[in-house]
Amino acid sequence: MTRDLPLRGVTVIDLGQVYNGPYATFLMAMAGAEVIKIEPPGGENLRRRSVVGGAALPFAMLNSNKKFMTLNLKTGRGKELLGQLVGKADVLLENFAPGVMDRLGVGYDALKAINPRLIYAAGTGYGSTGGYKDLPAMDLTIQAMSGIMSVTGYEDRPPVKCGPAICDFSGGTHLYGAVMTALFERERTGVGRKVEVAMIEAVYATMSSNLGLWYGSGDTAPSRTGNRHGGMAESPYNVYAASDGYIAVLCVGETHWQSLLQALGRTDLKDDPRFSTLKERVNRMDEVDEIVQAFTESKSRDALADIFRRYRVPFAPVRNLTEVTSDEELHKNGFLNNISHPEYGDVVVSRSPMRYEDMELPEIVPSGQLGCDNEKVLTELLGLDQSSIEALREDGVI
Repeated sequence: MTRDLPLRGVTVIDLGQVYNGPYATFLMAMAGAEVIKIEPPGGENLRRRSVVGGAALPFAMLNSNKKFMTLNLKTGRGKELLGQLVGKADVLLENFAPGVMDRLGVGYDALKAINPRLIYAAGTGYGSTGGYKDLPAMDLTIQAMSGIMSVTGYEDRPPVKCGPAICDFSGGTHLYGAVMTALFERERTGVGRKVEVAMIEAVYATMSSNLGLWYGSGDTAPSRTGNRHGGMAESPYNVYAASDGYIAVLCVGETHWQSLLQALGRTDLKDDPRFSTLKERVNRMDEVDEIVQAFTESKSRDALADIFRRYRVPFAPVRNLTEVTSDEELHKNGFLNNISHPEYGDVVVSRSPMRYEDMELPEIVPSGQLGCDNEKVLTELLGLDQSSIEALREDGVI
């Protein structure tokens, strides 16, 4: 039996921009919610980036399966229409700077007066209160302030940012979780609430290993460990050169270490006291890395994969983005999808990583043009007639 998507019947007003908010609402859309993305008449920031080469792809990735509406919230009529939409919605999500919605007159207090069942979700950089609340909050600045940048890179080089936008997406994922928690509560109480996720708090737990090293060493250990374990608590744990690229290898537990020795053809080290315990291997990390590197550097990634798979050694080839986006398994299981986007051409986009038993994965509906669903939303949800919609256009409301 195929069941319906779990958020079918939930209506979400999406005021999100760039990555943080739109990812949270994308997860909702892929779980069956009707997500109405509201943008200013000029479009949200990520859409405007589409004039710069491949910057269009993130907009397509994060805005599948949504409806698209424009609304000028700086006009009285625009605020009025937002209020009418909120009256019929379950969730409103925004990730503007703290205070912006209140200054527009459409903050939580104003909207909950219209709809006490509303879940109002705010994504922020540093929270909506406190001394940091007005600091510029982008992924790069949060990486710097949170400590992530300080622990990324190599000890003898300057700190570097983590390649992916980890703060934006970690914040968006937590914001999705906060909304779902509040919806669950509302099912029992009938009352909505405001939820908030600050990116700087959402990413703190990702540094658990690094924090362990810092505490355990009394702040004397190097903060940047390169490709080694962030807590310098495992060995081997590194990226090693192959003849045609790189491969990541690690051992977590004695079984893995014994398996690795068999794979390397170095069973002579099995009882060697220099490597017989994790503590000794960590103390001789450079020597352990040299042993592994001597084996991997003359073999291809595929040959190494065959060997390590046979002996059940934890490993993975370091793949480039071409390899990842063309991965047959990720396409076969439905996560990655080749689509012909009406604006951006042939692109690869993803579905939600969340899977639900007895549920067909939703088909990808490509992100639409700016305001393409204005008439649909205004007529079907708010009951406006064509002349009223034309007047809104003429007045710059939509």
